[in-house]
Amino acid sequence: MTDAFGASTTDFTGADASVLPLSGLQYTISHDGYSATIASVGASLRLLTWHDRDLVVPFDADEVRPGYRGAVLAPWPNRVVDGTYSFEGVDYQLPLTEPSRSHALHGLVCWADWTLQARSADSVTLGITIVPSDGYPHRIAVLVTYSLDDNGLTSTVTATNLGAATAPYGTGPHPYLVAGPGSVDDWTLGFPAAAYLTVTPDRLSPVATVPVETTPEFDFRTPRVIGDTFIDHAFTAIAREADGSASVTLTSPAGTGVRMSFGAELPWLQVHTADRPAPERSRIGLAVEPMTCPPDALSTGEDLVLLSPGHSFSANWTIAATEA
Repeated sequence: MTDAFGASTTDFTGADASVLPLSGLQYTISHDGYSATIASVGASLRLLTWHDRDLVVPFDADEVRPGYRGAVLAPWPNRVVDGTYSFEGVDYQLPLTEPSRSHALHGLVCWADWTLQARSADSVTLGITIVPSDGYPHRIAVLVTYSLDDNGLTSTVTATNLGAATAPYGTGPHPYLVAGPGSVDDWTLGFPAAAYLTVTPDRLSPVATVPVETTPEFDFRTPRVIGDTFIDHAFTAIAREADGSASVTLTSPAGTGVRMSFGAELPWLQVHTADRPAPERSRIGLAVEPMTCPPDALSTGEDLVLLSPGHSFSANWTIAATEA
């Protein structure tokens, strides 16, 4: 069904809980060949297509979202080592949501059910409020707007501090990009990062930022085929255009591709080749995650946003189709 704006939706108001899809309410928007569906659990980008060609790895509406596929990450992206950090002289312990490595992973809202705030045929805004807790004693209102136009899908996340104390904050997305036919191994990747963050092999805990020249397989400043390279690292020292933007490009041998662009408020970029034990899920998309801060930023303070009471912070990124 469609709503008054012509946007696709499904009304589950008053319905039995068993009828509601596992990924939540579904909001479909479209514009001139583009179509996107947002699931309310995690405000997740469930589908994004260009003339029916997938630009991200999709998942079914009535499916528990596989991992963090398409989720919005806040009030921190990536990991907090051991879930512990200190802020303004107070020690905090976050829930360990990555128990295999004993880290707090990807914030507090990625499994929450976001609520509709506004919508049109080509745009939808969802919102949620982070409530104070032992590990994060701040009240933060977060809005995400997904908007389609001729340039693709732009996602804008805005956080507002509703509390009386300064809050540490970070954000980022978690899409798995799809270039076209084939898999990650076949696609050509390019992005202008001159440094990356080394990590421990067992827990992926941050160690040090080093030039990509020290590990040539992580240097994608000149686009090249990914092949069998394994990547699960954060990159920085990103070359920018005059407007402060930077882009990641991913192209299939057939010439189809996808581009993800992001602004200067996102100085870090996590890239993951999505290796999985199950062959049917392994390396089927490339995780590309622009971030406002690096892994473990709540502990290190590096590039952490300090959100003053009553103040807001926004970050945005755009995913678009490319063709040969």
